[in-house]
Amino acid sequence: MRGDPELYTLLDSLEIPFEYYAHPAAPTVEEAAQYWKDLDAFHCKNLFFRNHKGNRHYLVILEHRKVLEIKRLEQSLRQGKLSFASPKRLMKHLGLTPGSVTPFGLINDTEKHVHVFLDETLQQAHSISFHPCINTASLVVPYEGFIRFLSHCGNSWEYFKMYDEQN
Repeated sequence: MRGDPELYTLLDSLEIPFEYYAHPAAPTVEEAAQYWKDLDAFHCKNLFFRNHKGNRHYLVILEHRKVLEIKRLEQSLRQGKLSFASPKRLMKHLGLTPGSVTPFGLINDTEKHVHVFLDETLQQAHSISFHPCINTASLVVPYEGFIRFLSHCGNSWEYFKMYDEQN
């Protein structure tokens, strides 16, 4: 298995079963979708933002077909305009490179700096899939195991209705 060996060790120690699926590099949801077609899981879009001052960072996780209402998220946060965080910030806070954004990067956020927003519809998932800190594979984990992972990481997180019902 490729990816972060510490991640697999942590999942095992938390007794979170996972299925590993190798595939060619898939840095976007559109590219990854062709490799997901046979996986029984909710597939996610993971977006990493910063506030206008650059002193707060947010990981937004939503079902991959949903359209994020950034203005709604900005209004809720009252942090001013949000923008995508730079590759440098992504590496600093999550230990990830662009195209590999995943909540599994929270294992690298030792300062618990990143706040996580979860699409409320993900609560309906039996299983959920993410890159394992690289974009050449996908991991499928039970949703309850993913919540256990989030709780273990210790970052603040919350559910949020953050999308348009266009899709």
